[in-house]
Amino acid sequence: MAIEIRILVYAAILLLVHIFTAVHFKTKQYGTKWNTGARDEDLPPANPIVGRLERARDNYQETLPIAVIGLLGVVVAGKTSDLTALGGWIWLGARIVYLPLYWAGIPVVRTLVFLVSVIGLIMVIWPLLWG
Repeated sequence: MAIEIRILVYAAILLLVHIFTAVHFKTKQYGTKWNTGARDEDLPPANPIVGRLERARDNYQETLPIAVIGLLGVVVAGKTSDLTALGGWIWLGARIVYLPLYWAGIPVVRTLVFLVSVIGLIMVIWPLLWG
């Protein structure tokens, strides 16, 4: 199996971590009744931790499709290489680091880590464009 597929499996696990972490802290704020209910009611603003975790999750969900296209694309096109594997690992590693940085509210470093993840994505996509 191509390493790029394994990276996607780990990326799916990271998505579950994002989802359940955000919901866990949201449930701590609004209660189990909210979590198990229809969630139709208007809620007071989320506390800063919940807001950060939801924004981190949303940011991950915005970039995950790009990673899926790139990582699956190089496998399907037969363009996997050490560069695409390294790019995938860089992207995934940066995304793993990104979550606790956003959670803790660390500004500039979080943005730099995001940019590192984009560099990883470019490394994956590059062979599909010019390889």
